[in-house]
Amino acid sequence: MKFGVVIFPGSNCDMDCVHVLRNVLGQKVHELWHKERDLKGCECIVLPGGFSYGDYLRTGAIARFSPIMDSVSNHVRKGKLVIGICNGFQILCEAGLLPGALIRNRSLRFICKPVYLKLENNSTPFTRISRKVLKIPIAHGEGNYYIHEDGMKRLKDNDQIVFRYCGEKGDISPEFNPNGALENIAGVINKKKNVLGMMPHPERCSEEILGSSDGRLIFESIIN
Repeated sequence: MKFGVVIFPGSNCDMDCVHVLRNVLGQKVHELWHKERDLKGCECIVLPGGFSYGDYLRTGAIARFSPIMDSVSNHVRKGKLVIGICNGFQILCEAGLLPGALIRNRSLRFICKPVYLKLENNSTPFTRISRKVLKIPIAHGEGNYYIHEDGMKRLKDNDQIVFRYCGEKGDISPEFNPNGALENIAGVINKKKNVLGMMPHPERCSEEILGSSDGRLIFESIIN
């Protein structure tokens, strides 16, 4: 499968994604500069984590206007796959490709630690995974997912909530919510199920040497 990893000024997890896809999973990968418009025939586009444009205005707000995002939007309209991780999730929300917004963590602090995720929807191209609980790290200051009441109802009606923060056994409660996200939401998908945004970093836990390889399951689901 051919993946494209978009690189914005300030991306810092781009090479992590390239390494996992190319060296761990043996896939073809193109590194796509944000000023390009050619997606080079890639079947799945990855918007990686980092601090695009330094987050000077608002997370993802400037990157959303990068030339390559016009091509990404067209890619989505054609029903092709896009996954946004952390800052990539924020960019997808700013671009209107996913509902909701990511705001400051409830603690107003940057959080970097492993968390547990409960898989809520395993019928998407990204989540055909038999496991119900995954261990994947987070690293963000603005990962607090927010959406208005009507939007939340639509998310639930369309099975668009993909991941929730949980305990080791899959129990969901406020104590396992690291950033204050509504209803412990850690990842959502669009109605057509071809765009996924998630706060945790699967590329940071795709090899056992890193303490968990659960993130690899998400990339393998895309490939399969």
